[in-house]
Amino acid sequence: MSPAGTPGPVEAARFEDLLATLEKTIAELAGGTAPLEELVAAHQRAVRILAEAQSRLDELKARADQIAQSLKDG
Repeated sequence: MSPAGTPGPVEAARFEDLLATLEKTIAELAGGTAPLEELVAAHQRAVRILAEAQSRLDELKARADQIAQSLKDG
């Protein structure tokens, strides 16, 4: 994390990788040509990735709100 409390390039890259993985998984599901077991596994993977992405977004929003508040106060 950078000194200002904002995510650095590594954290941002991880989030981007997470989104890329989610997009790939959703594409697998949308194709619908894989065997049922693979589709179920892809769906479960997508649910886990989505939950992680939401958690990271919530953290980033809290950081942004904190920074915005400190700028107002400062």
